[in-house]
Amino acid sequence: MGAIDDAFHGLRRIIASGELAPGQRFPPEAQLCERLQVSRGSLREAVRMLGALGVIESRHGSGTYVSALEPANIIGALSLTVELMPFDGFIELYEIRRVLESHAAAQAAARMTDAAAEELGSILDELELTEGEEGTELDALFHERIHRLGGNAALATLLAVFRSRSRAYQVFELATGREMKRVSDHGHRQILAALLDRDPSAAANAAAAHVALTEQWLREHRPPAASVLPAAG
Repeated sequence: MGAIDDAFHGLRRIIASGELAPGQRFPPEAQLCERLQVSRGSLREAVRMLGALGVIESRHGSGTYVSALEPANIIGALSLTVELMPFDGFIELYEIRRVLESHAAAQAAARMTDAAAEELGSILDELELTEGEEGTELDALFHERIHRLGGNAALATLLAVFRSRSRAYQVFELATGREMKRVSDHGHRQILAALLDRDPSAAANAAAAHVALTEQWLREHRPPAASVLPAAG
């Protein structure tokens, strides 16, 4: 294990133990270097690594602090690794995504409001008339609103990570893309119908079927990734 690893895992242990609590300022750099037996350069690199993971934040003119350690913020950092997965590795995540999408839809059905129903219906009305990147954005917005309605910010963020990587594979641009979009739009309507009925079981089933269909299309066509988009926050 190198010096940077020593510094990284040493800081991680200090934070995980609660010795440094969320929002607390770090001890002086020299003190940490002595405790962890690493150089200033190694310590600073470890701080940068933890910063990329949403664990540490630097405040100009004030110092380095442990972040609020909000679950959603830390989970969002998973996009850094999910985006690196090859196709076969990424597609394995769909089993997890089906379960999570089902749960989020069930929660949303239980918390459904008239205002949310109107918003989701308007999004689908527009989505069904739209293609290309604008359609992709509306598709993502529809699912994001459902996830947020479910009330679990960490779950919504994790699903946003999965969804962002999925958007790199534009299946609707394939030769059969127009028919795929028609089927996808129908799946959205089934999800919305279950939400309007305030039926968690039906919403869960509709969401799972929708994700399973996308997985099937990806497995069958293995479209090239045009780009890997950053995960939504």
